[in-house]
Amino acid sequence: PTPAPIARLKLLGAVLLFAGLAFYCYQPALRGRLLWDDDAHVTKRELWPLAGLGRIWSEPHATQQYYPLLHSAFWVEHRLWGDAVLGYHAANLVLHTASALLIVVLLRRLRAPGAWVAGLLFLVHPVCVESVAWISEQKNTLSLFFYLLAALAYLRFDARRGGPGAAAAYGAGLALFLAALATKSVTATLPAALLVAIGWLRGRVAARDVWPLIPWFMAALAGGLVTVFVERWIIGAEGADFDLSVAQRGLLAGRIVWFYLGKLLWPHPLAFFYERWDVPARAVGWSLYLGGLILMTAVLWGLRRRSRGPLACWLFFVGSLFPALGFFNVYPFAFSYVADHFQYVASIGVLALAGGAAAQALGALPRPVRPAGWVLVGAVIVLLASLSRTASARYADPETFYQDILSENPDSWLACNNLGLIYGARGDRERAIALYRQALRLKPDYAEANDNLGAALTDIPGHLDDAIAHCEAALRAKPFDSKAHNNLGIALARKPGRLAEAVAHFQQAVRIKPGFAEAHNNLGNAWLLEPGRLGDAVGEFQTAIALKPDFAEAHFDLGNACQSLPGRAAEAVAHYEEALRLNPGYAQAHYNLAGALLGLGRGDDAVRHFEAACRLVPDSPEFAAAFGYALAAGGRRERAVEAYERALRLKPDFAEVHFNLAVLLLQLPGRRAEARLHLEEGLRLRPGDSRAQALLRRIDQEGRGP
Repeated sequence: PTPAPIARLKLLGAVLLFAGLAFYCYQPALRGRLLWDDDAHVTKRELWPLAGLGRIWSEPHATQQYYPLLHSAFWVEHRLWGDAVLGYHAANLVLHTASALLIVVLLRRLRAPGAWVAGLLFLVHPVCVESVAWISEQKNTLSLFFYLLAALAYLRFDARRGGPGAAAAYGAGLALFLAALATKSVTATLPAALLVAIGWLRGRVAARDVWPLIPWFMAALAGGLVTVFVERWIIGAEGADFDLSVAQRGLLAGRIVWFYLGKLLWPHPLAFFYERWDVPARAVGWSLYLGGLILMTAVLWGLRRRSRGPLACWLFFVGSLFPALGFFNVYPFAFSYVADHFQYVASIGVLALAGGAAAQALGALPRPVRPAGWVLVGAVIVLLASLSRTASARYADPETFYQDILSENPDSWLACNNLGLIYGARGDRERAIALYRQALRLKPDYAEANDNLGAALTDIPGHLDDAIAHCEAALRAKPFDSKAHNNLGIALARKPGRLAEAVAHFQQAVRIKPGFAEAHNNLGNAWLLEPGRLGDAVGEFQTAIALKPDFAEAHFDLGNACQSLPGRAAEAVAHYEEALRLNPGYAQAHYNLAGALLGLGRGDDAVRHFEAACRLVPDSPEFAAAFGYALAAGGRRERAVEAYERALRLKPDFAEVHFNLAVLLLQLPGRRAEARLHLEEGLRLRPGDSRAQALLRRIDQEGRGP
């Protein structure tokens, strides 16, 4: 036996090796930003309080998927590091590394050869990158950690049946299995996997091996049924995209198994969204996949007396894939029937077989060449680690992420749409619209792309009818989409004579989703346009703020409403100031706040905010003109002249500024001629301006005086 201190040093060295390799593979993704679906997994604001933890367990609708232990973990993590992505990525990395080490422990417990090689292959294999670099898939890394601990506890129970510690091991194993199920229900395959492991150990599975696992199978069935219900009725995995016959599902299962095996053996190219296949009702090519699956199983069954390892690994691989083979609807099937993260657990079977085969092959080599063989194994691990490092860099930011998807799969309509959202948020409207249109060419009934295209076109002059048509198309595809109702309401509100329809869509949006703060705010703005509905508008703005206290636009709009109500100017100022606290770069809020302050006699404060508005939007003649007016009212005439002159450089035909500048110039020595020129220009632009005419007559009279 190895002395204890040396054994501990070896263990420490192994842990450091695994940790170092894991860091090398995933360092490019450690500071990667939130990607697709991440914001739905990281704990939402309404769940931050302690009561939110109870809602995670008691309300299936409270979280993206009903995996309460997963979302409890996210809740705890949010308490620890808030929205800092490094914490979430580090948690995934630690869990993945721990699972790779547990795989080694488990395979050694099963007396499988090549346990360390298998663990290293799992640690660095590129198909695992999607599960580790993507924050949402903490459901994979955390559930596998519980899954492996549960398996180890059950094997301890199995080895000690009737002896001391057996009951405790069984209880611990069952509790850990329930934890795995509450993190991700794909772990429901564990009881069957344990029977496969027992068959590998003993060569047969007896009734005594099955009875203790019956409660585990019952828990697995319950967890699976809950997930099937949530996927179909809460997440929406139903409709034409999921309408496959039994025959199609069988053919699909055959192809999926070989696809995943191929990616394990040759992990290139990898994509986040693979091509979505058109599954035929019958086809010779597709039948070969299913036939090959059956044939492989039969061959390995026939060889079991010579070696049970390949059959056990194959059964584990296929059995662990079973939840993702197409027999049950899962929402990602709308985009693709395959995804790397679906085989995170299943890959252990093939990688264990590869590790065992490598160890046995090297053991059969003559001693002099055996080191060269281990160097080759090391080279494969280093190569896989390099590929994983390259793959993890694709998760650095959303733009890189979606561009990489489109480079591998140009037909990914979801990637087109989501990349369009990124460009739209950046202000690159033309590229965003082009991507939305590309998404619709790939999938004409894509509701979200229609909705996003409609929203983008709403802001382009002359495209309002097209915008309305796309928003209506989105609602035809998804009649209960609150976001689509809201966007259609925005477009209709800008169309003369269709305000009542806009109001109806805003109201429908908040009926569908009462917590939709933006829709409440838009309804308030619509009420502002209706005579006599100012009170209703104020109520909607207040509701929006109650739902979303950091909603700067709602504070701004409520400030505007208060400005229109007698005696509420101070309240308007408070809301403008709150909007600016939340968004210091909100130029229009600076402008409106300055106007409100001017009305309250706070001229110096008004000047400061007009100046801030001009600094933020230097090409606005209106802002410059208002700044000039405030400066003039405060007696700062020279600066006021500069502000007015800047307004006229931006907008030479600004008649009101010509008049105001003329009045100001008349108060300055030696500038009467300039004043006259501005008055004449103002009259040319606005011939009927009686004020300008009177002032011009006054200048002429004073010019003829003594």
